[in-house]
Amino acid sequence: MTVEMLLQTLLLGVGATLLLDLWALLRKRLFATPALDYALVGRWLGHMRHGQFRHAAIGKAPGVRGERLLGWGFHYLTGVLFAGLFLVLVGPQWLCAPAPLAALAFGAATVAAPLLLMQPAFGMGIAAARTPAPWVARRRSLLSHLVFGAGLYLVALAVGGWGCAA
Repeated sequence: MTVEMLLQTLLLGVGATLLLDLWALLRKRLFATPALDYALVGRWLGHMRHGQFRHAAIGKAPGVRGERLLGWGFHYLTGVLFAGLFLVLVGPQWLCAPAPLAALAFGAATVAAPLLLMQPAFGMGIAAARTPAPWVARRRSLLSHLVFGAGLYLVALAVGGWGCAA
């Protein structure tokens, strides 16, 4: 992978994740929908170093030092890694003529991470099955990941074919 491709991946991942975060903020302000507390993600990661990968209820697990920063850092790292995977799957030429369908489909596919990994590890069950309103959680997750996909597309449009032959 070239330095240019690494920079493109970084820009796409950070940009798409920023759009996701703006969406969460807007959703919180307009609809009073709580956003994910990334300190809980950091708490989950912090407990892994002691061999604990699953929790009955992550919110009741003891806090770990620096959990908020760790969680937010992991959130953005995940966005960058997803962007890199996306570019590997579609090819870097996608940046020359970005298509929204590919980005939205990829965004939708990334919802597997919270539904099958994070929610069970946090004590919420597979696809939030143990929560009071599982379908609400599933819809919110899917919509958020579609926003991430839209962010991939919009950032690619904004950079205007960076690295493409004129």
